[in-house]
Amino acid sequence: MKAIEISKPGVVCITEREKPVPNSGEVLLKVNRVGYCGSDLGAFKGLNPLVTYPRVPGHEIGATIVELGGDVEGWTVGQEVLVIPYSSCGECSACQKKRFNCCMKNETLGVQREGMLCEYATAPVEKLIASEKLSLQELALVEPLTVGFHAVARGQVTASDTVAVIGCGAIGLGVIAGAKFRNARVIAIDIEDSKSAVAKACGAAEFVNSSRENVGERLKDLTGGHGPDVIIEAVGHPATYRMAVEEVCFAGRVVYIGWAKAPIEYETKFFVLKELDIRGSRNALPEDFRDVITVLESGGFPLESVITKTVPMLEAPAAMDAWAADPGSITKIQIDLDA
Repeated sequence: MKAIEISKPGVVCITEREKPVPNSGEVLLKVNRVGYCGSDLGAFKGLNPLVTYPRVPGHEIGATIVELGGDVEGWTVGQEVLVIPYSSCGECSACQKKRFNCCMKNETLGVQREGMLCEYATAPVEKLIASEKLSLQELALVEPLTVGFHAVARGQVTASDTVAVIGCGAIGLGVIAGAKFRNARVIAIDIEDSKSAVAKACGAAEFVNSSRENVGERLKDLTGGHGPDVIIEAVGHPATYRMAVEEVCFAGRVVYIGWAKAPIEYETKFFVLKELDIRGSRNALPEDFRDVITVLESGGFPLESVITKTVPMLEAPAAMDAWAADPGSITKIQIDLDA
């Protein structure tokens, strides 16, 4: 079978792999749709320290069950599913707290282990989720949106909150949609005016261009001088890490999704003077998947605005090259393996 492989930093190619066979408790999937993730781009650029090479990427999956392994019940051939891409050990401190998303031994598909950007893959049935209402395109979009929904849950966002979201890439848009799902007021922040329309379509009430506006002044203007109740950072840059603690209100909450690639210096007085709650957010939990599916099934999410392009498998290497060359022009690329 054909698979997309990141052979080493800067090199993506199509390779041949052996078609897998499902073990007991597993199904064989015909992979139909796969979304490229920012972690895939990081692996391509050699910037993801969790990746070893060669690596088949792909953990944003829309697939069809084509074979059942032994002892599989409750699933049928022909069902369309997505795959929860995270593993968990069940023994570490995170797993004991039922926070399996941040298991210390987690291995995510396409990152620490082989992904599913290939024609066929196996998956344990406990990692499958089905929705009769969602298309394969939508199923492949669920997982990246859950990352933002989980960050919103980490920020304990409520309808009484104003939430500022730094970064309007695919993950940031998931944050915006997740905060809107909880009926919060959302302010989107990005350096590109082109992101304004899609941010508002996902649920932002206002948009701030941080490259040409004074973010602090604008946020105070929009919040009666207080600053947002919650700021969620979805970029991973030292400047935006600092912006979050500087601009959030007193007694506010800061959630970090983005992973800064260098050490960051803080004005630590803000931590104490504002008595901030500062939290990290990693991956997602099953309830985040359920919430995203609810939003997508409602038909209110702007799919066509978020999915920048869809390409056949043969064009997947070129699509990665193009994304790396001009990342600001791309929100989400999906690979259509049926094309």
